[in-house]
Amino acid sequence: MSSGIGGWLSLDAALASVAQVGPTAIDRFRADLDPEWIAQALAATGTATLRRRRLPAEQVIWLVLGMALHRNRSIVEIVNKLDLALPDEHGRPVAASAVPKARARVGPEPLACLFARCAEAWTSREAAPGWRGLTLYGVDGTALRVPDSPENRAHFGGHPAGGGHGESGYPLARVVALVELRSHLVRAAAFGPHRAGEHTYAAPLWDAVPNDSLTIVDRGFLAAGLLLPLARGGTNRHWLVRAKRNTRYQVVEEFGPGDALVEMRVSPAARRQDPTLPLTWRARAVAYQRPGHAPRVLLTSLRDPEQYPAAEVGALYHERWEIELGYDEVKTGLLAREEAIRSQSPAAVAQEMWGLLLAYNLVRLEMARVAQAAGVAPTRVSFVAALHLIRDEWLWCAGAPPGAIPRHLRELRRTLAQLILPERRRERHYPRHVKLRLTGYPRNRGAPRPRGRPKITKTLK
Repeated sequence: MSSGIGGWLSLDAALASVAQVGPTAIDRFRADLDPEWIAQALAATGTATLRRRRLPAEQVIWLVLGMALHRNRSIVEIVNKLDLALPDEHGRPVAASAVPKARARVGPEPLACLFARCAEAWTSREAAPGWRGLTLYGVDGTALRVPDSPENRAHFGGHPAGGGHGESGYPLARVVALVELRSHLVRAAAFGPHRAGEHTYAAPLWDAVPNDSLTIVDRGFLAAGLLLPLARGGTNRHWLVRAKRNTRYQVVEEFGPGDALVEMRVSPAARRQDPTLPLTWRARAVAYQRPGHAPRVLLTSLRDPEQYPAAEVGALYHERWEIELGYDEVKTGLLAREEAIRSQSPAAVAQEMWGLLLAYNLVRLEMARVAQAAGVAPTRVSFVAALHLIRDEWLWCAGAPPGAIPRHLRELRRTLAQLILPERRRERHYPRHVKLRLTGYPRNRGAPRPRGRPKITKTLK
């Protein structure tokens, strides 16, 4: 199907081509996830298949994507449902033991290479309209649980559970992503052991920040050693952050009420770590206050008050929360709020993580094109509805007769209206509440269970 993931925007061409070429379960994605990119990623990392296998490296890439999109199905079932394994001379299904071996042969590097290639192309091509000539990006961190295997526990670690209970019940991978805020497309990501902080994973992401952009971060990223390299690493790259309560600065020039150029000292520790940092650094301080909230101060490299009005800067900061909504789409939508992802070793976790990010971007790319066709912002398209539709397409096309495809594609056009959400109501406010009490049972720290049948005692009244 030549229309690929953007088939809804070129439906007539798809209807004409489907009579000539029978579709497969993954053809809707091939136009955007170029097979040549897959081949280049495998060749660049030295993992291309050199001899004929039931599960060649190219098909393992699609298997990892299928794992991300179909969390409720076993890996072997995904191989069979999507018809990924090459047939043998007897027509037998692929052995279950062959699947993890195939994943291990490919490893995480081709997925990482493919994600970087696709993310750069898609965010450059499908970026949503920005603000005053700047594309809006956000950087923030989150944590994902991984299976509690000895290898994962030793590599990823966790956070202290408190009360002398040791570490968290599951090992945790710390993830930091660079996200285009108005389309939720992930431009770059870094992850690894939880013991490393967000700054460690954020610094390498600056290389992926495009020119003519504004990156919005939370106050935890307010550090000269982090923000100055972001600004000087490209052309017209800016940042916006909220000041901490203990942030100290001197006013250099006042632009207007609550709007000034300020100067801050660079800590000696930061200069020891990066001797290229200056003794002081300057930023623009913009005071703002939301109804019902305390006054706040924003610090930014957007120094021109005429080109970037203070009122708009204050309103812009809260788009930072779009990255939190993106993380929720991954955890609630793709991962279905499961306790942990599937993989039992650090290398397999990394492979699955890159596949998860790539699958998320594929769904978001589809949503961006639906939004363009409907004339709305990408954030007005339902992620859950789009995800369900893509999942259904993968499985439906795997066993559908070619003659049924044109009618099915016409039905897709009618579903567009169902994906559009109403405008967000900015005045809504949801205070945090505890809905469910934590269990009173003792924590299971992996101790072996007692053998034999439990004894039953009867209490006499």
